[in-house]
Amino acid sequence: MKPLVLTVAGSDSGGGAGIQADLKTMLALGVHGMSVVTAVTAQNSLGVQGAWELPVEAVRAQYRSVVDDIGVQAVKTGMLASAELVEAVAELIGATDAPAVIDPVGVSKHGDSLLASSALDSVRRRLLPVATVATPNLDEVAHLTGVRVESEAQLREAADAVLAYGPKWALIKGGHLTGDAVDLLTDGLEEHWLRAPRHDNRHTHGTGCTLASAIAAQLAKGQSVPEAVTAAKEYVTGAIAAGFALGGGIGPVDHGWALTRGAPRA
Repeated sequence: MKPLVLTVAGSDSGGGAGIQADLKTMLALGVHGMSVVTAVTAQNSLGVQGAWELPVEAVRAQYRSVVDDIGVQAVKTGMLASAELVEAVAELIGATDAPAVIDPVGVSKHGDSLLASSALDSVRRRLLPVATVATPNLDEVAHLTGVRVESEAQLREAADAVLAYGPKWALIKGGHLTGDAVDLLTDGLEEHWLRAPRHDNRHTHGTGCTLASAIAAQLAKGQSVPEAVTAAKEYVTGAIAAGFALGGGIGPVDHGWALTRGAPRA
């Protein structure tokens, strides 16, 4: 049977990020993706026009429905919207015997808020401690820890600040810096510096969701955290390079880039 991966995240009606990106990534990487929808957004290439979180009972019921019957080899979280949802999801993950990739989504690619400011403390106290890997970008690091990274040399300080909240590993994504796209993965003892060329492509909607889902997919296959993150970085770099225009704003990465290489384009 295929490895089983569960995403707990919001829906992106434009299909570039959120649950939709997660499931596309899981399909591309050969695992069976399942979903718990935490919120519904009205979203396109220009931004988020509206967002409606689901009741905690609905989120809990979806999670239990999947895990109790089908089972899961890895869990990934994305948009959790409120403190109540963060705490409920943290409790569910804490009772699940599977690695968890926590993407502490704060804002969309367009700068729209996807997490209530009142939920930040719940992310710190409840969600990060159950993470196998936490994958914040630099804006999320700043909101969670107060550490503002302006150079590659500060990535280690950011990782230490995130690890202080309890995740086993921290992946600090340096994509907002200049130069090569460099990330730091560390558990406080080992360090893995992951570098990739920066592609001159503005169509990068969904990169964070895609990377976290790719890590979860590789963990579900039995890879170690460093192996999973390295493979996921390679996958998302290819997806960014193949990102395409959609609508009038920022288009998505191409989740199926590896599946369609060499195939004729319509």
